[in-house]
Amino acid sequence: MDYRFDPELADIIRVLPASDYTDLPTVRSEINEFLSAIQPDTEGVHTTDLRVPGPPGEPDCAVRIYRPAEVNETTAAIVNIHGGGFMVGNVDIDDENCRHLVRALGVVVVSVDYRLAPEDPFPAALEDCYAALEWTAKNVGQLGVDPARIAVYGRSAGGGLAAGLALLTRDRGGPALCFQFLAIPELDDRLTTPSMRKFVDTPVWNRPNAVISWNAYLGDGVPGTENVSPYAAPARATDLNGLPPAYISAMEFDPLRDEGVAYAQALLAAGVPTELHLFPGTFHGSTLMGQARVSQREKDEALAVLGAVLGRPGEDRI
Repeated sequence: MDYRFDPELADIIRVLPASDYTDLPTVRSEINEFLSAIQPDTEGVHTTDLRVPGPPGEPDCAVRIYRPAEVNETTAAIVNIHGGGFMVGNVDIDDENCRHLVRALGVVVVSVDYRLAPEDPFPAALEDCYAALEWTAKNVGQLGVDPARIAVYGRSAGGGLAAGLALLTRDRGGPALCFQFLAIPELDDRLTTPSMRKFVDTPVWNRPNAVISWNAYLGDGVPGTENVSPYAAPARATDLNGLPPAYISAMEFDPLRDEGVAYAQALLAAGVPTELHLFPGTFHGSTLMGQARVSQREKDEALAVLGAVLGRPGEDRI
């Protein structure tokens, strides 16, 4: 199928490797090998890897804490949830972006290394994220964080987990989130939207990958059935009242496009302040690749949105 990709992304598409999630061990190995070769820019950011108490009766949860090298006042915190179709990845995937957020916004980032499916299906990953949020809220003094300024940030499957976390902490009466940043979120196990039906061969993410992803996360044959929890697939939630304000991004040629748009509309209908931006000529994950102007616009917008909510060093927030 031919797509009208942004011309500045065309060269990147030609060299992208195929993502065959039918061979999960190989995909994981290739990703881990790629990440291990990256040398992070550590300037201005201190990091600490530690394990925090996990869900009741479950293992402790690994997190990576990012702090500004110089902290002069109480700041905000972002609980970061990485992507990877619920099946692959770790905190190293988002390491560069987490450092970028710390440098640009002066915030503390708590990045969650949650358990992966299919070995640990729903609700393992979400409960790990909730445990990390609880730990963050209980340790605001140690972290130098304002408890009223804790946001959640997720991309792709991480965006779906972030949306699920916002629902879960609201319903449990857990730590309050001031904002949910949902980048290209994976939200709907039913796979019935027009974009999900149409985009069967798009780069990085497509319908066949989505089928594998949801079967791994929920169990074979469970996706699309009646009893899927809205905490797993937030698109199924019928009560969105009282959720924190949201920002949702969507890519034009991404099978997840329409579920992100629909979730934004549902949040707005529930009275939740929500901003939606659909970026033209893009595909799933294209923001993280190359220097296309449309990708740079999305990166700049992310900082503008988060900066307005959480504040920047030396600036007042709104």
